[in-house]
Parts: sequence; C-alpha cells; structure tokens
Amino acid sequence: MAEIERFCRFNLEEKESWGRLMNKETMRLLRGNPLDGFEEEEAVVSLANVRLLPPASPSKIVAIGLNYRDHAEEVKLKLPEEPLIFLKPSTAVIAPGEPIVIPSMSQRVDYEGELGVVIGKRAKDVSKDDAGAFIAGYVCFNDVTARDLQYKDKQWTRAKSFDTFAPLGPFLVRGVDPSDLALTTKLNGKVMQSTRTSQLIFPVKTLVAFISRVMTLLPGDVIATGTTSGIGPMQPGDEVTVTIEEIGSLTNPVMRAER
Repeated sequence: MAEIERFCRFNLEEKESWGRLMNKETMRLLRGNPLDGFEEEEAVVSLANVRLLPPASPSKIVAIGLNYRDHAEEVKLKLPEEPLIFLKPSTAVIAPGEPIVIPSMSQRVDYEGELGVVIGKRAKDVSKDDAGAFIAGYVCFNDVTARDLQYKDKQWTRAKSFDTFAPLGPFLVRGVDPSDLALTTKLNGKVMQSTRTSQLIFPVKTLVAFISRVMTLLPGDVIATGTTSGIGPMQPGDEVTVTIEEIGSLTNPVMRAER
C-alpha cells in the first residue's frame, strides 16, 4: 500500500512555498512542488505560523452533477447515463479560512461538500486503467452554488461561477485510495451531509477517463466529483466544514457581499 503523503501550499513571510506534513503541527519545507517534482529541505515550519493557500492552481475546475443517487432523488432529476459535466472558473478558487461571499444577486447560496481530484500531468484520451497515473492527489472541495439562480437560469454557469464559490484544501493528499472514504459537511458544527465515496455513480478513474476524452486536463486542474444529499443554504455568519477521511477538513466562514 502506498504511503499517504500530505502537502500544503502556504505564504510564509510574504513568500509562497510548499511543505510536506510531518505530523498535525509541523511540515518540512520543499524546494519545488508535488506536481513538478521537489526536494525536501532541512527547515521545519509550524502550521500555526503560515497562511494556507489553495493546494492547486487549476486552469479550470471540471465539476460533476448528480453523481450520488440520493442527491439525484433529492433534486428530483433522473440518474445520468454518463457523467454530467460543467465548469467552474479558476477565479472562484479560495483557500481554507477565506470567506465564501454571498453575492447581492442571490438570495440562496448552498454548500456542496465533495471529493476533489487534482490532475498531475497533461491528460488527453486516457483509459480508465491508466487514469490513476494522471492524478496528483486529492483535496476537500466545496461546490458552492447560488441555488435560486441555478433554477432561474435553467443552466448552471452563473450559479456556480461567482468569486469564492470554489473553496479547496487544506492539503493535497496522495497515496490514499479514494474508492471508499467517509465524507461529511457540517454547518455551524451540525452534520448536514454524510456519505462514503463508494456511493459515487461514476468513480474517480471513470471520471478522469471520460473528461479527458472531452477536453485536455492540465496539471493542477481539479475534478469535483459531485455532492450527496443534504444540500442546504448558508447565511452570513455561518461556518461550513467539509471533512473527508484521510484527507482533512476544509473550513470557510460565510459573509454577504457589501454591494
């Protein structure tokens, strides 16, 4: 079984760096990064002394709709025969701890806790059997959605694309088997979503292969694998946490846009 490694990207004294976690409190600095290659340095840094950044810089986020049977039932839509894909822009990405901003044009913004897949190298027309070789690791992801605008527009681009609507992190984790991980979403400490990734209709390798036949996936791109039942709205002052077994917990506060 592969060793599980956790990496984080952070700002330390206004300098962007990467580290490999040694334990829950400390990490060893890296020269380079997990996607392009790295060497470990001697310096050790406390997590408490850094500001975490998103552990991926995607050119695009490819998100999957209706990939849990119970969520399809929840929103009263038929199960898809093949993955239902849509895009979120890179400008929606925020780090752990950064606020999700409810835009003035929406009255209902929902959380959607998901497993995120980070692509490690250029992937075009890859097979399901080879898909694992193109994955750099996994992250917690929150596919924030302006639900009222999604229903109003009858398509998903505006509802999914506002700035701050793609929190991801806290760590890039590799060596983990994504096929059966516990996933929960908590709102103000209360469990709102609870599932296991074994309940995905289209599992991770299937998604990588399918998407790569539609568009070229680039290093750093993120696939958001879909959410389970229990979606619901967030209000200013709330705090939402997506936790995935072996990967970590992604927490973001919620605020209303000033205008």
